[in-house]
Amino acid sequence: MPSMIARLIPTWLRQYQLATLATDIIAGLVVGVLVIPQSLGYAVLAGLPPVYGLYAAIVPVVVYAWFGSSNVQAVGPVAITAIMTASSLQAYADKGAEQYALMASLLAFMVGALLWIAGQLKLGWIMQFISRGVSAGFVSGAAVLIFVSQLKYITAIPVAGSSLIDYLTTMQMYARQLHPLTLLIGVIAFILLTTNRYAGVWVWRSWLSGTYAKWAERLFPLILLGIAILLSMGLHWSIKGVDTIGSIPQGLPSFTLPYVPEFSEALNLLPTAGLMALIIFVSSSSVASTYARLRSETFDADRELTGLGLANLAGGLFQSFAVAGGFSRTAINADSGAKTPLASLVTVIVMIAALIAFGNALAPLPYAILGATIMASIISLIDVTTLREAWRRDRLDAASFLAAFIGVLIFGLNTGLVIGLMVSFASLILQSSQPHVAIVGQLAGSGHFRNINRHNVVTFSHLLILRIDESLFFGNSESVHRRILQATKEYSKAHEIILIMAAVNHIDLTAQEMLITLNKELVSQNKRLHFSFVKGPVMDIIEHTPLITELSGQVYLSTMDAVNDLKDD
Repeated sequence: MPSMIARLIPTWLRQYQLATLATDIIAGLVVGVLVIPQSLGYAVLAGLPPVYGLYAAIVPVVVYAWFGSSNVQAVGPVAITAIMTASSLQAYADKGAEQYALMASLLAFMVGALLWIAGQLKLGWIMQFISRGVSAGFVSGAAVLIFVSQLKYITAIPVAGSSLIDYLTTMQMYARQLHPLTLLIGVIAFILLTTNRYAGVWVWRSWLSGTYAKWAERLFPLILLGIAILLSMGLHWSIKGVDTIGSIPQGLPSFTLPYVPEFSEALNLLPTAGLMALIIFVSSSSVASTYARLRSETFDADRELTGLGLANLAGGLFQSFAVAGGFSRTAINADSGAKTPLASLVTVIVMIAALIAFGNALAPLPYAILGATIMASIISLIDVTTLREAWRRDRLDAASFLAAFIGVLIFGLNTGLVIGLMVSFASLILQSSQPHVAIVGQLAGSGHFRNINRHNVVTFSHLLILRIDESLFFGNSESVHRRILQATKEYSKAHEIILIMAAVNHIDLTAQEMLITLNKELVSQNKRLHFSFVKGPVMDIIEHTPLITELSGQVYLSTMDAVNDLKDD
């Protein structure tokens, strides 16, 4: 029994060193204080009352700190999960705040269940199948949607919808509801926050030292929030028509059993839950693995799935919406000196204090400030750099980026992500279906063979040596067949054909049949087919098949052996 209890205690806690206590406490306090306005804003972005942003930063954070894979990743409400929650629950927006909140928690619970199951099935490897282009394009498109969606808080125009076209259409329809004072507050706040975020180096360091400038930049959003509350109270903005968040309920999130939906409701939410689980895993794993690499720590993708799954499962039981690892809050956590997940537990204490002691103090805060906060922070997620680099280096990845980006803007988050994934997989199939087959020659005085179009090599009139740079399967066997026959026509005097198989890791049944047919075609032309450098696992598959037993030539251990044996024939 003691050993079982010991296994439930995370390694970082069992091996905790008191020397790191001070830095963990400081980092936790810093993150807790700085992300309060951000958490309130993300709840609003999800279509929930602001207090749910604080709820989402309590129980899920504790659970991830206990079971997650990263020592410094700060889990909590993030922009992507917030807008995906709002997008998937539009149908419940008119059914009351209580029902909507229950559905948001149900969605978090479903996401958590999917992530946890994936963790138990060891599906962490799936991360490698989401290309950089797709993930960057999706996040960039979502960032644009988030930015536009926040216009309703800084203009008072009821912008709504799930795509950019919807947002712009409703904005045009209700443009007359523009509230000048709200707009003024929102625009000023946005300009100040954007300047602080992207020009803080010049603004603060022109008169402060490096350390003080860094803290001034971090604390400015919190200072602006305090100033806005004071101005709202002193100038009676709520009486003048400016929407404020009102009194935040005091007390901790309560345990609530998941709402049991009808089968059709659950079926409708399942695709969104699956996509959210995928995005949460990919984005969180990207952050966690990056910091693990920087800190020379190990990263376990399956444990990350389990930690994120349990965090969202627990959050679904305690009035949370779906959470993930946050880019900005993790960066602040690490930069502030966090060494272990204890820093996240300190952040939770800050959130609890905010709920208990400061609920009424936040009541005069205008929604315009929260909207401006989200808009200023979301700009950095529009990843122009990745698109530019992909366009220069890999047009297919750039196509995946643009497909996901444009798909999100036109059709919404879920459909946009599916479009991006489809284009990405189509690109992968296209690349695999047209493998590189090079005609090679011998580098003079060596046993190396290289592409005749790239190197000055020695060739032999009666030998045709080809290197296949891809595994052979049903999707590319026909194109490889055509390329080899084309080469034999170009070098018609060659009667010994050598295929270098060093890069071939698998030959499926269709490809085996293709090579058998190729062998027969070459025999009919009085030519022989040889293989070199066949890997052991591949030979295990084909050794007793007609591909080897009926081969007109031989199988050589190396290309050099083949050339030495055949060049004088």
